[in-house]
Amino acid sequence: MIVSGFTFVRNVLKLDYPFIESIKSVLPIVDEMVINVGDSEDDTLDLVRSIKDPKIKIIESIWDMSLRKDGLIYAQQTNIALANCRKDADWAFYLQADEILHEKDYEGFLTSMRTHKDNRKILGLMSRYKHFVGDFNSLDPWAYRRAMRIVRPGGSVISVGDAVGFARASDTLYLGKNERDLWEYTPGHIYHYGWVKSPALLREKVRTQVEWYWEGTPNPTDSQVLSLKEFMPERYYILKDFKGIHPKVMEERIKAFPALPPKKNRWLNPDFYRFVLRHGFKG
Repeated sequence: MIVSGFTFVRNVLKLDYPFIESIKSVLPIVDEMVINVGDSEDDTLDLVRSIKDPKIKIIESIWDMSLRKDGLIYAQQTNIALANCRKDADWAFYLQADEILHEKDYEGFLTSMRTHKDNRKILGLMSRYKHFVGDFNSLDPWAYRRAMRIVRPGGSVISVGDAVGFARASDTLYLGKNERDLWEYTPGHIYHYGWVKSPALLREKVRTQVEWYWEGTPNPTDSQVLSLKEFMPERYYILKDFKGIHPKVMEERIKAFPALPPKKNRWLNPDFYRFVLRHGFKG
């Protein structure tokens, strides 16, 4: 079985994404790692080069500013990386710059890929998620629960929208919950750390989203966030405590993360119950 890994990165050092950890977390289970490095304003490219792993294949791209609306640039850059994966690969494993694999899940991912390797009707393998927000101990159970991260290379699928998911290339049929015959679940989780940053950088993350989703024009909610020097998502204070163990590649980053003021127990927080009444309880 041949597995390609692929991703895209741009200005991820500037925004403190764990992109080096992300790349290193998938390297043990892929035969190559295609990294599409955009025209960055920081040292993203140099840091990717510094990994010096023979599996890594770097390509460079210039981002098209006309694709800022709705985050479409992310799908385009994902597709550039996917198109550069080995044509003889059985699978292509996609990780975004804030997504990490846990070493305890490697065998589950590999077993799932082997099991479905020869069933060409299966276009992708869906993974469940653990979303961390604000710090490394707070899990958001209301965030999206799954996304496709293992797909067929060679033109069978394309990244669509803002690169959260994939579609069948022949007719752009989105590979979601209604297309259950075209994909299977894989064991293990994707650990998503995109909202674990200092409050100052969380504000910058919102600014970046405004730039690449709304062409620089914030909605009223985003305008309020951008008027602040620091931002913490309101939901942070009612999130679930994480009781597990993080991936090993994240150990140093977690040790260096500044301590935040303690939160009130969510079971004693009236905001938790108000939120549950509106959105339902998710454990």
